[in-house]
Amino acid sequence: MLKALGHFVTITKHRHRVIANGFHMGIGIHCLRHDLSKYLPGEFIKSAHYYAGDHSPVYEERLDNAYYSSICQHHTRHNKHHYEYWTDFFMGRVIAKRMPYIYATEYVCDVLAASRTYHPDTFGGKQALDYFLKHSKRYFLHDATIDYVVYCLREYSLNGWKNLKRRNTEKIYREISAKYPDVEVFEEMPLGAPLPALKSNRATYGVADFSKRETNKED
Repeated sequence: MLKALGHFVTITKHRHRVIANGFHMGIGIHCLRHDLSKYLPGEFIKSAHYYAGDHSPVYEERLDNAYYSSICQHHTRHNKHHYEYWTDFFMGRVIAKRMPYIYATEYVCDVLAASRTYHPDTFGGKQALDYFLKHSKRYFLHDATIDYVVYCLREYSLNGWKNLKRRNTEKIYREISAKYPDVEVFEEMPLGAPLPALKSNRATYGVADFSKRETNKED
C-alpha cells in the first residue's frame, strides 16, 4: 500500500512538472494528457510493485523479468512522446521516423521533469542534457529528433525558458528537420554498456544466434 501511494505521488508530481514545462514552451494544453496511461491498472499496479522512488520502476521490472518490461511496452505504445512509438521493424532493420514537433517538444518537457523529480537536490539544466547525450547514443532515435532535443536542453541549461518559446522552437525544429529525411534506417544495433545483473536466477534469458536463422523470408 505504501509503495502504491509513493508511486502515485511520484508520477503525479512528475506529470504536473511536465505540464508546467509545457506551458513554458507553448504546448501546455497538449501536455494535459501527458502520461495518463500510468494511472491505468495495467501500468499502475505493476509499476507500484516495482516502485523505487529515485528511478523508473521499468528498470526494476527488467532486472526481475529477464530484461523484458511489460510496463515499458504498454507505456511506449500508448504515449507518442516516446521514441519507441515512432519505430518499426522490417527485414532485420529498425526503422525510425522523425518525431513530430509537438511530441518531440513534449519529450523535452518530460526529460527535464524526470530529472527534477528523481534528483531534486542536484537538478540543473546541464544534468538533463548530460543524461540525454549519454543515453541517446543507444536509442533508435531519428537524428533530427536528437538534434532538436539537444538544442532545447542546451538552451535550457544556458538560459532557462527564455528562448524556448513556441515561435522559436518551431522555427528551429523546421530548420533541423529540413536537413534530414523523414525516416532513417538502422542497420546495426547501437549497443551500450553490458547488461546489468539480474536480481535472481529465477529470471533467465537466451542469446539469439541470427546466423542459424533462415534469411529468405520477408518480415
